[in-house]
Amino acid sequence: MIYIIDTYAWIEFINGTTQGFILKKLFDNLKNKFVTMECCLAELAGFALRKDVNFNEILNMVKEKSVILPVLTDTWIKAAKIRYLLRKNIAHFGLVDAILVAKQEELKCKVVSGDPHFKGLKNVVYIGE
Repeated sequence: MIYIIDTYAWIEFINGTTQGFILKKLFDNLKNKFVTMECCLAELAGFALRKDVNFNEILNMVKEKSVILPVLTDTWIKAAKIRYLLRKNIAHFGLVDAILVAKQEELKCKVVSGDPHFKGLKNVVYIGE
């Protein structure tokens, strides 16, 4: 199975939380493949700045455990449409979240997230509470 890892899931994994342990179990299955969208790197950089931790260590770990994919024009445009549609039912659904959904649909995979915006969406491994 292919999984797109949301920033929320990465942060829980980095922090070693119970929620992050779910992602660790997915990593332990060698049949699984993982993707991180490059826009999530900016969010992880922001996390590193707020917590005063070394972003290069985080980036190296992300590169080691997943393939980083760029966000191309078609994905941005599709994400705008997805965001528009999902905001009819999910207030404040973000553009980065919509990018993950757009790529999820393209790759026919699952998103790993604990972000409440993803709760109840199909093809999501929801690790939130």
